[in-house]
Amino acid sequence: MSAGDFDNARDAGGATDSIRSQAVAAAVVSAARTRRYGSWYVAEHRFRVMRSYAQTVLFTAIGSSLVYLYAMGVGLASLVDGNLGDNAVNGVSYLEFLAPALLASSAIAVASEEFSYPIMLGFKWNPTFFGMNASSIQPGQIINGIVISVAARMLLTCAIFSVFMLIFGAVPGPLGAVAVLVALLTGLSFGALLMAYTATLKDDTGQLAMVQRFVILPMTLFSGTFFPLDVLPTYLQWLGWISPLWHGTELSRVFAYGRPEPIWLSVLHALYLAALLAVGWIWARRLTAARLNKCGFRRRSSLLLARHGCSEAVVSVSITPVMRAA
Repeated sequence: MSAGDFDNARDAGGATDSIRSQAVAAAVVSAARTRRYGSWYVAEHRFRVMRSYAQTVLFTAIGSSLVYLYAMGVGLASLVDGNLGDNAVNGVSYLEFLAPALLASSAIAVASEEFSYPIMLGFKWNPTFFGMNASSIQPGQIINGIVISVAARMLLTCAIFSVFMLIFGAVPGPLGAVAVLVALLTGLSFGALLMAYTATLKDDTGQLAMVQRFVILPMTLFSGTFFPLDVLPTYLQWLGWISPLWHGTELSRVFAYGRPEPIWLSVLHALYLAALLAVGWIWARRLTAARLNKCGFRRRSSLLLARHGCSEAVVSVSITPVMRAA
């Protein structure tokens, strides 16, 4: 090889090293951005998935509001008010008594849908969580992104429900809008626990269906939703006391129509719901981290990249755009 050929080869090698260095530097910047905004990337991914069934989301939110408010709040309420008067329950009409409970129940319904099978999907049936974890996105950010996206859908559902409550004249209090936030907290407090439980399942052999039948349905019936909790025998009232739906319903009624209640009890309702949310959220984050990192996929990916003179950051460049486009 002549001296000229050697110089050309050296220059070409230097150019290749320069391009590789620039690519790695860009990958490092992208990885840092992904680590910082990973939760929002996951939320964006979930929003794109929800867009595929957006019509179902809107139809369910509008249809359920109309059906429940008309059937229970107008149909059944006419019988209750006809026999007991306009101040049938707690000094208000049955519609005004029932509507805040239905509002909180709508948030529970969204939680039972979004925090169950989609979580199982991400772990088992279409394991996108493992792909996310192979990038710079952390397991905790996956859970955060899911909570953000579900909270947005839950807020939309509750807002639509509250509009129909106003149309039906079921919100006489001036702070009725606050009941929407209470319903949101109620749904998230239950949903976080359900999400954590779903993260423990290796296979679905009917467990989630059992939750629907033996947890959500009894919780709806025995949480003071359709009648005051104190109507039940004392030995059954504890079912309502431990239920997030009962605490959310009671607090929603305080804001919806000014239900008389000691301030300490309202604070207790809010603290109980916040505690359930925190416990479920932290539990879900830890379970997800343990499950995704159990196989050591992230470590093996890093070692493989290191052998090729690259870094883990390159994974985020290749995986994150694909995840966002899914």
